[in-house]
Amino acid sequence: MSEVKNSLPGQADDGARAGRRPLSAGRDYKSATAHEAAKQERGSLARFLKTCVAGTALAALARPVLAQGEQQAAAAHLFTSSQVVGVSVVIGVISAALLSTLWLVRQRGNLENESREIRSALSDAQQRISQYQALIADKNRRIVIWDGNARPELLGQLPPETGAPQDGEFLAFGLWLKSHSASELEKAIDRLRDGAQSFDMVVETIRDEILEAQGRVSGGRAFVRFVALNNLRAELAELRIERDRLMTSISAFQTMLDAIDMPAWQRDPVGRLTWVNQAYGDAVEARSPQQAINEGREMLTTVARERIRAVTTPESPFHDTISTVVRGNRTFFDVVDVKVPGGSAGIAIDVSDIEAVRAELERTLKSHAETLDHLATPVAIFDGERRLQFYNHAFVALWELDIAFLESRPDNSELLERLRAAKKLPDQLNWKSWKEAALSVYRALDTQSDLWHLPNGQTLRVFATAHPQGGATWVFENLTEQVDLETRYNTLVKVQGETIDHLSEGVAVFGPDGRIRLSNPAFRALWGITETEAKPGTHIRALGEACAPSYDRPDGWKTFAELITSFDDERRSSQGTLELFSGLVLDYAVIPLPNAQTMLTFVNMTDSVRAERALTEKNEALRKADELKNDFVQHVSYELRSPLTNIIGFTDLLRTQGVGPLNERQAEYIDHISTSSSVLLTLVNDILDLATVDAGIMRLNYAEIDLNDLLDDVSMQIADRLHESGVALEITAPAYLGSIIADPQRLKQILLKLLANAANFSPEGASISLECHREGTDFVFSVRDRGPGISPDMIATVFDRFATGAKSGKRGGAGLGLSIVDSFVSLHHGDVTIDSGPGKGTTVVCRIPSVNIPHSAAAE
Repeated sequence: MSEVKNSLPGQADDGARAGRRPLSAGRDYKSATAHEAAKQERGSLARFLKTCVAGTALAALARPVLAQGEQQAAAAHLFTSSQVVGVSVVIGVISAALLSTLWLVRQRGNLENESREIRSALSDAQQRISQYQALIADKNRRIVIWDGNARPELLGQLPPETGAPQDGEFLAFGLWLKSHSASELEKAIDRLRDGAQSFDMVVETIRDEILEAQGRVSGGRAFVRFVALNNLRAELAELRIERDRLMTSISAFQTMLDAIDMPAWQRDPVGRLTWVNQAYGDAVEARSPQQAINEGREMLTTVARERIRAVTTPESPFHDTISTVVRGNRTFFDVVDVKVPGGSAGIAIDVSDIEAVRAELERTLKSHAETLDHLATPVAIFDGERRLQFYNHAFVALWELDIAFLESRPDNSELLERLRAAKKLPDQLNWKSWKEAALSVYRALDTQSDLWHLPNGQTLRVFATAHPQGGATWVFENLTEQVDLETRYNTLVKVQGETIDHLSEGVAVFGPDGRIRLSNPAFRALWGITETEAKPGTHIRALGEACAPSYDRPDGWKTFAELITSFDDERRSSQGTLELFSGLVLDYAVIPLPNAQTMLTFVNMTDSVRAERALTEKNEALRKADELKNDFVQHVSYELRSPLTNIIGFTDLLRTQGVGPLNERQAEYIDHISTSSSVLLTLVNDILDLATVDAGIMRLNYAEIDLNDLLDDVSMQIADRLHESGVALEITAPAYLGSIIADPQRLKQILLKLLANAANFSPEGASISLECHREGTDFVFSVRDRGPGISPDMIATVFDRFATGAKSGKRGGAGLGLSIVDSFVSLHHGDVTIDSGPGKGTTVVCRIPSVNIPHSAAAE
């Protein structure tokens, strides 16, 4: 800090004179000598003028004398008045000239003496100036002299270590002095030159060297002497500067602490207050900080102060949040207290609002965490140090990471490395660059997004957003299903497009405005129009005009336009057939679609219609032929049955020998006639039954049948046939089968046909088996033979009419037995299956359900 002192004794008068006149009037020693010489010259001129004036005065004094002489002359009439005046003037001038000459001669001698004295004094002064300059030219000092507006004069020099320039830049004090020293020095010099105010101050160079600056006024000139200090004077100056700096800093800090709204204090070693700021005084409700100190008013509680005193050390300051009561309100302060030499110092920052906000933030974060924890979208939040701060259950489920690892709050980079090691991240050619790009979110301003295709087939859209206060939030949206659906949708659209384009049916879709949206090639081919005429955006009426050459009747495109562009609340579909002028027959359908769109389809039915017509004609012919056949069969069967009945009757009559005895040959003939007649009658009856079934006129006569009686009756009727074939019958059935509602005659006929067929294909001496049981209300029975079996290629045709196996059976037949069995079982709403194979025999299984229906029902 610079310091200005009083001027030295003996300089007060010069300072006063310098204060009364500007410094531009000053002179140096040479100028003072010249001033004295000019003063002496002005004195000689004054004496010359005095001599002239004296001569003039003598002339004036002579005028009265001359006037008196004139009067006397006038009396004597010797001289005139003008003559007397002229004589007087001449006498005065001559006297003055004589006197002036005498004075000039004398003055010349005086001037020569004075000139010699002045030259001698000037020589002495120059010698003294040289001696003074030699004294001033010291390496530890430099003098700056200002003489009015003339260029300042620099004398001497300063040590190089001070950093002071040696040239004209010396006066640019801001280049080599510290800013505060340069500023104060320039102000002191201005006061010195303008008001002759002397000063003494200490300045600092930018190299931390100390200089003493002394400002003085002498001889009307201003000068400043710069002296480099050393030893004790330098140390004293440094201490003075340091003291001033500390005092200024302390004052500034105290002023600042008084201005802020944060209580601050200082205490002595025993804990008494030695200084508090204004905020502290306000907090303890004191009129002034000094009152708070004098009365020892404490803002913190005793417990808090004891706690601070116990934990605070010079190496470890106290820093914690403490609550106390201020002006009757509970207030939270962030207290910092440090141990310093001579006591302690502390400051308290009111964080009540921050605590309230923190509590609210904690509640909000907890609520958000609970909300995020219930989201199906994985979320991870990292703090400003890039460490995991929060993760939800979906995040754990997605990455399948260890909870202990997540609870250790790993770094974001560490987490990515862990996922990479577990092969859960996309494979990257340059992993380092990819990771750096992913972590660049912490330096980004906008949200970053990327698609991750994981090795397990999942697709994630990753959003990373940096927080303004540091950190980032990562959101992993699972797009696997969406991508799959989108892929399938795009594939479906392409497939549908290709499908529509390759359909043989013509398809066109119209919007609610009646303009075509799409059409396929088949549509354009059917109507004989070009792709341009059916391009998207074409109105249906223009399309109808393009199709008019093929069909222009009112039930065509006009009807389509009305259906497509109508505003009916209930949109309805419509179907129909059009026969174009070219002979094409088209089936059309108008089908409403979502979004008020309509699809119009056309199917080329020309070949189908032609085939249908041909089939209809052929079917009609077949129907008539079938009718003729049925009529013929019924007629022939009826006509055959009557004579057969007569033959059988007469044969039985002859066998009874009612007309006389028969010899052996005649009896044998009668047996053959009877057997053949019975076979022929059975065949005729089978044909009639099948014809009745085919005509749909056969009716079942339902009745309750005792199944045990049915089996006894069937075994009795089939006994002769089995005996003739040389096979035995084995019946396996429960002791009581119960009853069933069915047609007794047809059910018996089914059993007899199956047993007869089995006997025909069983070898002599073998046995056939009939197994019967009940499954619920159904009657299930099977007939098995030990015959050669049926080949697989013939099983499918065994129930066809006239399908025979006579080559392997004992007797041939018409091949109607199993066909009748299948028809009668079907009439009972049952089913029949066959299991056979070469060398395995044949098993036929029938299931007859018991039904509660009228006793007489038409066969279907």
